[in-house]
Amino acid sequence: MSRIANKFADLRATGGKGFIPFVTAGDPDMEFSLAIILRLAELGASVIELGVPFSDPMADGPTIQRSSQRSLDAGTNLEKIFDLVKRFRERSDVPLVLFSYLNPLLRFGFDRFCSHAVATGVDGLLVTDVVGFEAIEIGNQLKANGLDLISLIAPTTSDERLAEICRIASGFIYAVSRAGVTGVQKETSGGARVLVERARRFTDLPIAVGFGISSAEQIREVWQYADAAVVGSAIVAEIERSVDDGNAVEAVEGLVSRLLPEIAKDV
Repeated sequence: MSRIANKFADLRATGGKGFIPFVTAGDPDMEFSLAIILRLAELGASVIELGVPFSDPMADGPTIQRSSQRSLDAGTNLEKIFDLVKRFRERSDVPLVLFSYLNPLLRFGFDRFCSHAVATGVDGLLVTDVVGFEAIEIGNQLKANGLDLISLIAPTTSDERLAEICRIASGFIYAVSRAGVTGVQKETSGGARVLVERARRFTDLPIAVGFGISSAEQIREVWQYADAAVVGSAIVAEIERSVDDGNAVEAVEGLVSRLLPEIAKDV
């Protein structure tokens, strides 16, 4: 059983729900990135999503786009990200998922990617811009290497596509709460609950809901019907605000501490 499967099995056994933070690897630099994800692990992250920076992140809103650019400007590439994962894995067993567009993976070489991922301690991969045969091919290759394919579903995904996506996915399903790009929202879309209910017809995998979640109230709402909540842009925005003063770790800790203690009372 993978680290991701073990984590969700433990949560289900205790009636708990998952917290999945997202940060862009190398934002604002590799040393801060390592310190941030280690602190997130200490603060109770169930799984950590590490974004692979890309020069044309079309599925992401301005906040994560800027984080990608800061990371690229700092010289981040997949080799350095794998070194980051290796250093993290020496100190934590919290599952790590790389969140990437296809282009960086193809440039690196997918066979090479899989071997590095296994060697350094990556647990899964989410590729934002692959569908159909490409997704099946990638899923099969990841499975052969003991890695999970984390798949995205959206309110616009048809039942036919849901069935196909759920069939090849592993680890967990990432349900996008609304159509559009990433970014903080004041309210969680009602379509997210419907989407999760639809997906349950096709899979027993845990389902995490993300895109725009930024408050304790929103997380608590998601936990009523899903297995985990993903918080991305709100965390990345805290990092951005603290770039100049060097307090990125403290800023992220402050945000998470405002979210999790209040939520924990209701779980």
